[in-house]
Amino acid sequence: MRVDAYIDFMCPFCRQFELAAESTLAKLVADQQISLAYHPMNFLDEASTTSYSTRAAAASGCAADQGKFLPYAHELFVRQPPEGGPGLSDAELADIGAAAGLTAAAFADCLAKAPYRDWPSYVTERAVEAGVGGTPTVLVAGASVEPEPQAIAAAVAAASGTS
Repeated sequence: MRVDAYIDFMCPFCRQFELAAESTLAKLVADQQISLAYHPMNFLDEASTTSYSTRAAAASGCAADQGKFLPYAHELFVRQPPEGGPGLSDAELADIGAAAGLTAAAFADCLAKAPYRDWPSYVTERAVEAGVGGTPTVLVAGASVEPEPQAIAAAVAAASGTS
């Protein structure tokens, strides 16, 4: 069963969601009950002076190239900057990559070349077209659920007939 999480790396509620739901989602994935798809959006680009949501989401694409999206995304939320400022610098985004176990040279090269720079806008446009109006938004088998661990686990159980 598919679980989709629409997030913005500048969103404080997304940070709360990540820190609260990470272990539940990891267990559901490990138990092969769900496939988990994160959709990094850039709703809050205007909440920073450097398009931080776009830059962080693009960096998460570089992390995914090395199979480290989840640990990198987690580190981005742990170190989330406050809204209204510049966000983290590109050098800080690169340092977070090291903390997430990424190969430093390859990650820095990807950040510099920015192949995912347009991706967050694309994801955001598709999400809005699909009815996503804010972050975090969580869908379990296509149905919206509260972005909190118990609600997600209950929706997974109900959708799989194990509740």
